[in-house]
Amino acid sequence: MADWMDESQEYQLTVLQEQIARATRTTRAPSAYFCEDCESAIPEQRRKVIPGVQRCIDCQEISELRKKNYRPV
Repeated sequence: MADWMDESQEYQLTVLQEQIARATRTTRAPSAYFCEDCESAIPEQRRKVIPGVQRCIDCQEISELRKKNYRPV
């Protein structure tokens, strides 16, 4: 018979598996040849390594910093 600790561990395992699946999900969209923000060319190696990439390195860094520092009012 399962007690509350077993049920809690089962729930934690389920949540962890869902989080891992969400984090490792790949994008099905093709990689862009030009950055969607600055329209500069995206290097071929970057397009191969990151499937579905839409931004150059510089614009991606800026986008990530904006998301990190954005605080909705």
